[in-house]
Amino acid sequence: MASTNLACSVEQGFNFQKDTQIQVGHITSLKIGDKEYKKDLAVTLPTDISGDKVKVVGVISNIFWEGGHADPIMFGCRISTDNKESSVLLQHTSMSDTSVSFSFVIYDYDPKEKKFYPNFHSNETDLNGLVAKSGGELDFGVDLDQADDVVSPKNFSFFLGVMPTEEEQEAHFAVNTSAKFVKKWGVSVSE
Repeated sequence: MASTNLACSVEQGFNFQKDTQIQVGHITSLKIGDKEYKKDLAVTLPTDISGDKVKVVGVISNIFWEGGHADPIMFGCRISTDNKESSVLLQHTSMSDTSVSFSFVIYDYDPKEKKFYPNFHSNETDLNGLVAKSGGELDFGVDLDQADDVVSPKNFSFFLGVMPTEEEQEAHFAVNTSAKFVKKWGVSVSE
């Protein structure tokens, strides 16, 4: 099973430079339990650099998936002050509802076509899962101290692991602007 482990530039994610061809990624929606995270970070879409900025939940620093149907998707990203405060509240309460709904997109650069394309993404569809656990602990956390590599806007490191729910979902991939494929995430269980 081929795993996917992508590092993204947080600096490029926040302050996009059109002459810098490195991976960037965004968490485009996120809900944990009944807590809907705010889309309050304005970013440039690498596929539409002349367009208006769009609002996202987070700027991705890294994302990892072992590649198996039941393997969690783990990601680290930067979130706003408001979303940090929501995360701290979630961390310190019972978190009886660990359901997660999220969507994301990672962009890479195609040197032949000279443009960015989505190379690992949820195809603008929310994926459903549960907060993953490692050794009895939830794979979920946020730094209380502001990140210092990008100072404006204020942002905080956040990480989350998501196990798929018992339904077949799709993770979308591309190796350039035209070569695309889909892998299954989650397994549907028949009654």
